[in-house]
Amino acid sequence: MLTRKGEQTRARIVAGAADEIRERGVDEVRLEDVMARTRTSKSQLFHYFPDGKEQLLLAVARHEADRVLDDQQPMLGDLTSWAAWERWRERVVERYREQGTDCPLTIVMGHLGRRSAGAQSVVDGLMTRWQAALADGIRHMQASGEMPGELDADRAAAGLLAGVQGGVLLLLSSGRTEHLEAALDLAFTGLRGSATGRW
Repeated sequence: MLTRKGEQTRARIVAGAADEIRERGVDEVRLEDVMARTRTSKSQLFHYFPDGKEQLLLAVARHEADRVLDDQQPMLGDLTSWAAWERWRERVVERYREQGTDCPLTIVMGHLGRRSAGAQSVVDGLMTRWQAALADGIRHMQASGEMPGELDADRAAAGLLAGVQGGVLLLLSSGRTEHLEAALDLAFTGLRGSATGRW
């Protein structure tokens, strides 16, 4: 178990490695680059990541997954009105427009291998937390009478998240956010209870 100082050192190494990868790409980053950026020795780096670069990359993938959700705050954690949902929508579109076609998480996951147990764990964890936050927002809106009570909150959140991910996938190919925006708008129509958008 790490001490508080140890946790801070490990977090600094992971954040520094993430920044290196964002700037230079995963294939160009060496452990020496991470050590120089984070002012850590080789013995320190291997103390926290004894298996070397692959173990560090998995930690970076978790870091980038956390960043996906952190970038949506405080909007994602406050889906308590339609105005709040619209603010979240705008933040999601803005975030992915800023990111463009270079997704740090996708880059790292591609290097790790998407079918590896570690990579699948990162994706499952991200999607589980993201879906849960959306479902919490839906339940709040149902309690206030602003979304239909008959909606299955978990299923609706899953559908909304699938739409977002589809839009992001097309963004990575095209550089355009129009598909992401369309997916969000249609999902919101369904959440409002329109006959044209049932869950």
